[in-house]
Amino acid sequence: MKRSFLNYKAVNQCWLCLVLSLLITAPAIAQKKQLFPTTAVAHSHNDYLQQFPLWQAYNEGFGSIEADIFLREGKLIVAHTVKEIDTERTLEALYLKPLQKVIDKNNGRVYADSSRTLQLLIDLKTEAIPTLKALLDELSRYPSLTGSTTLRIVITGNRPPVESYGQYPSWLSFDGDLAINYQPEALKKVALFSDNFANYSKWNGKGRLPAAEKSKLDAAIARAHGLQKKIRFWNAPDMVNSWYSYLDMGIDFINTDHIETLSRFIETLPNRYYVADATHVAYKPAYRNDGLDKPVKNLIILIGDGTGLAQWYAGYTANNQSLNVFNMMQIGLSKTSSYDNYITDSAPGATAISSGYKGNNRSVGVDHTGVAHPSLTELVARQGWKTGIITSGDMRDATPAAFYGHRAERSDFPGMLKDLVNAPIDILAGAGAIQKDPAYTDLAKKFAISTSISGTDWSQAKPLILADSLAALRTSKGRNNWSLQVFEKSLQRLSKNKNGFLLMLEGAQIDHGGHSNVLPDVVTELKDFDQVVGAAMRFADSNGETLVIVTGDHETGGLTLTAGDYSRNFISGQFSTGDHTAIPVPVFAYGPQSQLFRGVYENTAIFHKILKALRLNK
Repeated sequence: MKRSFLNYKAVNQCWLCLVLSLLITAPAIAQKKQLFPTTAVAHSHNDYLQQFPLWQAYNEGFGSIEADIFLREGKLIVAHTVKEIDTERTLEALYLKPLQKVIDKNNGRVYADSSRTLQLLIDLKTEAIPTLKALLDELSRYPSLTGSTTLRIVITGNRPPVESYGQYPSWLSFDGDLAINYQPEALKKVALFSDNFANYSKWNGKGRLPAAEKSKLDAAIARAHGLQKKIRFWNAPDMVNSWYSYLDMGIDFINTDHIETLSRFIETLPNRYYVADATHVAYKPAYRNDGLDKPVKNLIILIGDGTGLAQWYAGYTANNQSLNVFNMMQIGLSKTSSYDNYITDSAPGATAISSGYKGNNRSVGVDHTGVAHPSLTELVARQGWKTGIITSGDMRDATPAAFYGHRAERSDFPGMLKDLVNAPIDILAGAGAIQKDPAYTDLAKKFAISTSISGTDWSQAKPLILADSLAALRTSKGRNNWSLQVFEKSLQRLSKNKNGFLLMLEGAQIDHGGHSNVLPDVVTELKDFDQVVGAAMRFADSNGETLVIVTGDHETGGLTLTAGDYSRNFISGQFSTGDHTAIPVPVFAYGPQSQLFRGVYENTAIFHKILKALRLNK
């Protein structure tokens, strides 16, 4: 198997990391088992040009640091060119003395973490033999450096003849040249191979690396690895898109001038990288009643909290290029701003859908003046419909509460439950410690309250509350298809009502993944939610009188997709914020009257379109 970012364990414990090639051959490996690279794979190119030479890369835990030196009047000066020589900027002052201090402090180790090592790559800019002699003389005064097993000093640039490598101390190594066929003894002194990226490719780092050029690079990497050596390319594109490719190809050291940016890229990669270990098959809709001007008897609203187009497409990429929601042909865009803020929170976002009014941030079921307006559940109940609300979060939280509560402050959980006592709700399911609330006594008189799916009598006459702590687990695997199970049982119960029903389900945890900037959580929750979408479409086809609407209350995280591979169900991305954004969210619709939801409109228009579809007056 080719050694690369995901499967290559380099010689001398270089790094053990997550590599894309491993996932090419074994895509079913669980996310928790994947091992990601650390900043040990990072090489600070021309480090002395940084604002704080040595320290910026060192503090980020870089595995390799490079310094160019000139021999001038017996001094080893660190500089990029002759014109930049400053006699105060010596190798000793910038690198040797500081390294001695940290090694002495760490009991002979460069880093306090005993598993970390550092490669100091010294580029000789003046004649090799005299410059190297001066360097050895200087290093002889720093036995803590030459004696440390976690510091490797490597010579690059002008180097002495290969056949003389064996004459130099055992602690000194050399940068290799792939064009040279080294004899075994000389090869032992080679620490790594470095080469000019431009010798292989003219790629600027944007888009995809051309296949022919990638083949050349792959051959060079294979040659180095075949000799049990690491490899680095200088003069290479230095940006996020190119870093993905380097890791994918198995390049051992990423050459960079952007220390902090590369460090953040590597450190956050586990949260921005997902390969599906399970996929689901999308339902194939019949489209028999889709987009027809026919009466609607049942309404299913599915709200993916924090779900924008990027979240949907991430799920699509990681699910064999297939999602139930993408089989819906009636599509619109909802503008999500609240009354008092360009960027909404979930409370007015859900209220706009449930009541048709723009509220202020943090207000639930009321307009911007604080006046309560009837929600969809109240309006359809007047027509004899049954209503159900399901959430994979807290049942008292903003989105579910917008369909039964009217409060100026979303955190007013006691007030929400007081409103619930009088709300026309037949099923309410989600998490929430409602047993401790003062309203619980009144709720228990009206509702049959249970704490698990199996412990619920779904056929009894009383309205139901399922207060199940399992609902709010921050992983869809831990919930074990909780949302889908409750949704299907609710459908069975509600569909028995001859007058019709409204069922709203919230995929709450997609939003949490966006807030925490954890792409694996976003995608797994999205796929969990999409399975409910499939079940809703299947019911709509079997029933013929059901309108299904799928949307989000807002987008969370400012997600941008920066890498992916359909064949591996792999997706990676960047988040721009830990909060909501104002990006419009898609509205998907299926069934009779679904054609009404095309276009671009305010989120409040969803409510009014629903009324038109149901032929209801407010």
